[in-house]
Order: sequence, then C-alpha cells, then structure tokens
Amino acid sequence: MSFRHDALYASRRSPVLADNVVATSHPLAAQAGLSMLARGGNAVDAAIAAAAALTVVEPTGNGLGSDAFCILWDGTSLHGLNASGASPAAWGPDRFRGRDAMPFRGWDSVTVPGAIGAWVALAERFGTLDLPILLAPAISYAEAGFTVTPVIGALWQRGAETLSEQPGFAEAFMPGGRAPRAGERFRNPDQARSLQLIAETSGRAFYEGELAERIAAHARENGAALTEADLAANRPEWCGTLSTGFGDSVLHEIPPNGQGIAALMALGMLDHLGLQDLEADDPLALHLQIEAIKLAFADLEAYVADSSHMTEVTPAHLIDPDYLKARARLVSRDRAQRHGPGAPRAGGTVYLTAADASGMMVSFIQSNYAGFGSGVVVPGTGISLQNRGAGFKLEPGHPNEVGSGKRPFHTIIPGFLMRDGAPRMSFGVMGGPMQAQGHVQMVLRTQLWGQDVQTAADAPRWRFVEGNAVACETSLPADTLARLAGLGHEISVEAPDSAFGFGGAQLVERLPSGGYSAGSDPRKDGQAVGF
Repeated sequence: MSFRHDALYASRRSPVLADNVVATSHPLAAQAGLSMLARGGNAVDAAIAAAAALTVVEPTGNGLGSDAFCILWDGTSLHGLNASGASPAAWGPDRFRGRDAMPFRGWDSVTVPGAIGAWVALAERFGTLDLPILLAPAISYAEAGFTVTPVIGALWQRGAETLSEQPGFAEAFMPGGRAPRAGERFRNPDQARSLQLIAETSGRAFYEGELAERIAAHARENGAALTEADLAANRPEWCGTLSTGFGDSVLHEIPPNGQGIAALMALGMLDHLGLQDLEADDPLALHLQIEAIKLAFADLEAYVADSSHMTEVTPAHLIDPDYLKARARLVSRDRAQRHGPGAPRAGGTVYLTAADASGMMVSFIQSNYAGFGSGVVVPGTGISLQNRGAGFKLEPGHPNEVGSGKRPFHTIIPGFLMRDGAPRMSFGVMGGPMQAQGHVQMVLRTQLWGQDVQTAADAPRWRFVEGNAVACETSLPADTLARLAGLGHEISVEAPDSAFGFGGAQLVERLPSGGYSAGSDPRKDGQAVGF
C-alpha cells in the first residue's frame, strides 16, 4: 500500500516522513530524542533521552517518581518491559481498613517508582550511548530552565489548585506562590542535581544511594510505609507481550497489571462484528466499538490485577478466541446495552515513540498517574512521586486487593502492531481510561480504514464512561451524535481540551518503501520530528 495523506479532520499538522523519527507530547523532549539519533545513537537512546526530558518539561504528567512500560522491536525480535513498582512491604488490607477506597493523593498513594529502572534496563540491554549523554538534555532543561507551553501551563494551574498543601509540592512547583503560566520560564535545579546523580551512578543513587535515603526519610517523616528496602528491591521485568489478531494485523500489549488486555479483548470481539463493511466515521462503526469496549472493561474491572495474582481467571482466559467470539455475540447492532463481566473460565501520562534507520522501534510510556501524581515532592530533590497505589481495590478477595509487595492495576500502556511477522506501528494514547479505548481507535483507523498516523490522531474521539454513558468530542458531527443517542447511548459532548479526557496520541508507522510516518496529537503541545 502506498502512502497517502488525506486531511479529513481539522488539524495544524501533517505527518513527518523520515528514516529516523521521534514523536512526543512536548517539542523539547522530541528534540532531545532526535539529538541522540543525530549523534549516532539508536531508537532506545532517543526514547530514554526524550523520557528523561519529559520529567522536566511536562511535570504535570510524569516525573522522576514515575512508573513506566515499554515494547520495542530490536530489529529481529519484540520485547516487553514492565517497570511498574510494587507496594511497600508494610502495606496490607489492615493499613487501609475503614476506608471506602484507596487514598488518591499523599504518601499513602505512593508505590515504588519504576521509571528510572526502566531507563537503566533499556540502556544496558539495547542502548549505545552512556547515560550521562542521554540525560544531558534533561539536566540542561532543569538547570537552565525552559519556557512553559500552553497545555502544560493549564494543567499546572489545575494541579496547583488541589495539591499546594501536599508535602514539598509548593516549594518545587509554585515559585512565588503560584503555578508558572504559559510563556514563563521555569527552573528546577534540585531535579537537575538528581538527574546528574542518576546519570553518574547508572540509577543506583535512586534505589540504593543518596536519593533512596532521602525518599525513605521523607516517607518516615510523614508516617508513610515506603522504606529503603522497598526501593532496593525494585526490579524491572522483561515480561514479553500478549497479542490478539485483527484481520492481518496483530496488536501487542504488555501483560497485566496494565489495562492493555482490554484493547486486545475489544479488538478480538470486533473481528467478529462486521466492521470491515463500514466506513471509519459511520455511527454504526462507533457503536460497535463502544459496545466491545464496554464488554472488555467489565472484565477488566472484575479480573485484572498483577498477573501473579490472577490465579482463577488468567490473562490467557480473557483473550481466548472462543471466549471473545462468545462475548461478541452479546453485542446488538440496534441498541446500547449495559454489560457485566463474563465467565472467561469454564465452571492520567506521557507517551513517546522513536524509530531509527536500522529498523529499531520503541513504544514507551511513563506516568505519575493523576496530574502530578500523589502531589508529594521529596524536598531538595525535585522528585515528584506517583500515586499508583490508588489503583488497588479494598474489596476482600479481589485479585487487585491491596497487599504487600504487589503491583497495582495500571492504566498506562504502550502499544505495538505487527503484520506478517514484521513491525508495523509503534503507538500509544495517554490519558487514564482513555488509553485502551484509544488503542482500539488508532488500530482501526490506521489498519482497517487506511488513515495515515496524523489523520488518525486528528480524528474525533469518543470515550466510554460507565453504564451507557459515552463522552464525545465536539468535532463529531451532530447527526452522528443523534444516531448514537438513538441507539441508546447517553451522550455528553466535551471540547477536546475541556478535561484533557480524550488523551494524546503519538504514532510511528513503518512505510512499505522504508522509513517511517510519524504523527503527534494536536490536543497536546508535542510534535513529531525526524531526519
């Protein structure tokens, strides 16, 4: 299939076509990655440099206290990396007894951060440049400062309104007593020093040295459970991928504890629902996607947790082809329905992607979860900590019940498409529960309906909320919204930037003629770059 770009939707952007590409949600991070390719590094080097830069220039979505996941094609094989951290050893149901839900902010929402471990693991196994070189752009942005971009400025203001009382937050992120505005310069010298320590020690300072000691000391001061031993026990896991076919494409996702399996389930159902006979923006095509996502999310809520705790219903049960075919039969083409979980066994983020001329492709995501995560910042370090503990449940016996040394359910997921045994597309859609839904929408638009990556990113989106409630972007035509409502969907209409609820996509697709096509979501400040 030859490349084609049809500007079907309003956008300020065209796809970037090049042999070496990087796409991220922030221009400075994209350029940090590209600079590594320009000096002879590979796509993994570019991804690490971009990821490190994003912790500085997009603190609203990630930081040094993030978790991360990665899928990469090394030129011959596909690899999956789970770098999400576990809960503190002292966490157990008794610690949170009497609560209705897990804490969403503060120290009791913090699990061990895994992103730094991801950078180190990737650099040691696949990188070609030393960590001090890879982190140099991020260190420079933190030390010398950078100019705050419009989307980040709006998110920063929102975070400051709710997190100013969290330990260390105002000191780190509210210079002069307020959030910096778009167009203003922000410096974070404490983070620059932490990045320098991480670079000089290949990450050891974060998990066993000076930074680990400061993180654990701050936890003790605030009555939290995280200890030096919890940090030292952190190990990224080379976990492989799970996959489901759709037509002649195969979608790969990281195994649970993430929600990527929901995208696999939905696509597996949609392969039986006749989408191939519909156009991309046909209301019936949207209806069928929404219904498949509902079914997948019902199972996600009931069964998905840290894989080692999914003993009754396993990931293999959930993506079994016969089970997905049976679930697809529950979908009505004529009406929206409320779906509960099936019986599969008988009886908030930043995303980036990079690819190089050698054929290496990297799909990488890291996140603090909610905006600024827990809101906790370790004094003197610039380390903002995620709130992934909020992903646990308190329901006794649930596979995702909070426990000691256990990974919580995660929303962040990198995606990767293969076709005929060859890499096809590296992509992701940041944005909480939007992510699995966004993966389905990107796969179908690019692989079934032949849209280029920028067009797919520009296209109007929908988001299943709960029950029959569906949020739709204002750019969806009025007659499409009316048709969906007529099928029984409870439609709400939101501007794309009203709550940042429709995510932000970054995509890189391998071209049949060689090289890549890269796209970056216009809902974010980012860009795709290449040479």
